[in-house]
Amino acid sequence: MSDAAQPTAAEVRAAAEAVKTALDRHLAAVERRTGEDDPAVYEAFNELAAAAESYDELLYDRYDEVTPFEIPGADDSLPPYAGPEEPNALSVLIRRDYAVVEPQRLLAQAQRVEAAEFEDGADAEASGTVHGALGLLFGEFEPDEIASRHKEFGLEEGDSTLWVVAADEPAEPGEWLDTPFEQPDPQQVVCRFDVSSVFDDDLDQDEDDEDEDAEGEPTEDEEDEGAGSQRSDADRVDR
Repeated sequence: MSDAAQPTAAEVRAAAEAVKTALDRHLAAVERRTGEDDPAVYEAFNELAAAAESYDELLYDRYDEVTPFEIPGADDSLPPYAGPEEPNALSVLIRRDYAVVEPQRLLAQAQRVEAAEFEDGADAEASGTVHGALGLLFGEFEPDEIASRHKEFGLEEGDSTLWVVAADEPAEPGEWLDTPFEQPDPQQVVCRFDVSSVFDDDLDQDEDDEDEDAEGEPTEDEEDEGAGSQRSDADRVDR
């Protein structure tokens, strides 16, 4: 970045003050919280995240330095809840992704269902294709049962999410059936639950980093052994 485009020292200082103010507001909101999902705490969290990110960027642009802390999920988080305090209705939106990793197992399970349902062989062609087998299995088993037995059906779990969305009144019968998966209003979402392998990857990476740090620290015996000898640059391993 050119010198002309760099933020001024005063701008960096102002961003730092904004972080301090946001910290105070977040702590105050936490101290006054009225429940686990208090919207005031949520809003203060997002404001703190935005202030910290802005300060971090200005600090780097001006001084080529970064902060030691990170606030996860600020960009992808939902806005503060603005729905009814006492919802009269709710919608539960569920998405589960699967990969078909063993088509033959899927087809075999569908054939078993077909044999039990159609003794005379009616509709026998349905279990002969992957899409036909999926139709049979999802028509026979509840989604929760498929989720718990997915390996039996030759499926591999991907990401999944569950959103609970509040409403003032129940929808009229058939009202949303033509477009059931339109994006819900984020401010009506009471809570959400996500499952993804990326969370496991993050944990694995953290554990690997901790293991590497532990390996890089010499024991007392190693320090004693190294005290009376010298190692050449060719033998040295930087961890």
